[in-house]
Amino acid sequence: MNPTGYREYPAPGLACSWTSALPRDAEPFLQRVVPDGCVDLMWSASGITVAGPDTGPMPALMRPGDAVAAVRFAPGTAPPVLGVPADAIRDGRLPLRDLWGAEADRLAESVASARDPHAALVAAVRERLRPADPLVPAVVSGLAAGSVRDVADGLGISERQLRRRSLAAFGYGPKTLQRVLRFQRALRLARAGEPLAAAAFAAGYADQAHLAHEVRDLAGEPVRNLL
Repeated sequence: MNPTGYREYPAPGLACSWTSALPRDAEPFLQRVVPDGCVDLMWSASGITVAGPDTGPMPALMRPGDAVAAVRFAPGTAPPVLGVPADAIRDGRLPLRDLWGAEADRLAESVASARDPHAALVAAVRERLRPADPLVPAVVSGLAAGSVRDVADGLGISERQLRRRSLAAFGYGPKTLQRVLRFQRALRLARAGEPLAAAAFAAGYADQAHLAHEVRDLAGEPVRNLL
């Protein structure tokens, strides 16, 4: 059981928003964060941090008394808000101030002084939402069904152009993005009750052994530990 009381909330225009807090009398809690293609903005007493997109498991330590409010951008949607391509923050955990300067400090102060920091952060980020690269939905849906070449051909661009735009939008080349999205699809199916073999087949793996190998590679632990 996760002692941080992690909760997700729907947030139009975003993948979700979430909160987490560790009681002052609790022990420090170390959690493993696995790749999902998303980018998070996380507010805490120390300011606002940008997280991801990740290519492997990342440790996330919460200390007693820590409280976090955050928003999560769906794959490909963060760069217009952050003002940098996604590959510039890949596998990163950096202060928003590094990207926004004093504007990040003003936002952090505004959120900290709000009666509901979580709601204040969500509202502030939604005001800053801008359209993503128009190829994003087609790339995500195309990679779920076909090869990188199929997606490039369907979009009428070269594989080199697809890679360049994928790196900027998602932080990954299309092959890595496909692996991450397939991994997450299999996890969702397994968590919904599908047997692992059926989840592997439905997500596009050759077999359950292929799923197990990819999970160990991307998450650093067996799939049953994640479930």
